[in-house]
Amino acid sequence: MTGKIKFGWLSPVIGNRWSDQQPIVVYQDENILPTALPHFDSLWIADHFYGFDAKTDPFMEAWTTLTWLAAKYPDVKLCHHVLGHGYRPPALTAKMAATLQALSGGRFTLGIGAGWRADEYQSYGYEFPSTKVRFEQLEEVIAICRLMWTQPEPSFHGRHFHIEGASAPPLPNPVPRICIGSSGEKIGLPLVGRLADMWNGSFRDDEVWKRRLALVRASAEKAGRNPADIEVSTTIESALPESDVDSEQWVTRLQHMVDLGVQHFVCDFGHPRSLEPIHRFVEQVMPAVYAPR
Repeated sequence: MTGKIKFGWLSPVIGNRWSDQQPIVVYQDENILPTALPHFDSLWIADHFYGFDAKTDPFMEAWTTLTWLAAKYPDVKLCHHVLGHGYRPPALTAKMAATLQALSGGRFTLGIGAGWRADEYQSYGYEFPSTKVRFEQLEEVIAICRLMWTQPEPSFHGRHFHIEGASAPPLPNPVPRICIGSSGEKIGLPLVGRLADMWNGSFRDDEVWKRRLALVRASAEKAGRNPADIEVSTTIESALPESDVDSEQWVTRLQHMVDLGVQHFVCDFGHPRSLEPIHRFVEQVMPAVYAPR
């Protein structure tokens, strides 16, 4: 695979009436991923506890599922889409990340965000403070993770969290990259510019996207960072191409997004049942997007 453009595969962990109540990731592991993943750079798993149609729909937990897949597919990068930091204590998140980084041979990126689904937090008995506070907490979570990944017995005393000699051996090598998922222009994107190795943002409108990317880059510069060090990704929810015309439309869309700074496409194709459109995407769409223009 050449060039800077990357493709990620997001495998849905939900099961519902459209998948015969079988978690889609389980179906994909059996029928889709062995064919698809050799062509993709990264594998992504969403972090929620239950679905959006009915709470009784099957929904697989994110860390467990990604670890299971990490063992089955040893040649693909791994990331969550994205962890709600409030679902797990910061030191536990750091320790789990260090462990998965060690077990996966350095393939893990910590995808994390401030969380947004209030009902889910409240259902599980977790606090759901204001947006401002959740982002303050996220900044401290990232600080704790990086301390625990690089120091043998770090301590941290913040406004929201603290650790005291929190060891996380073996220290991960390399240290996991951090992908922050956010589109908030007042708090989230400045945080991305200051701290993230990778940004996963929502692409809905060209002008909004350009403004948000500019905010990330300006924040990075203000923090003394090189904006080019932040990998830019966005998630696409769309069906795989079923015809040559569909493929051409995919290529036009992705090339336009590349022109606007996207480097890593996280693809949620839903629940494909056939390998044919996957081959079509790999053979008709990917090479055209990789090709220099």
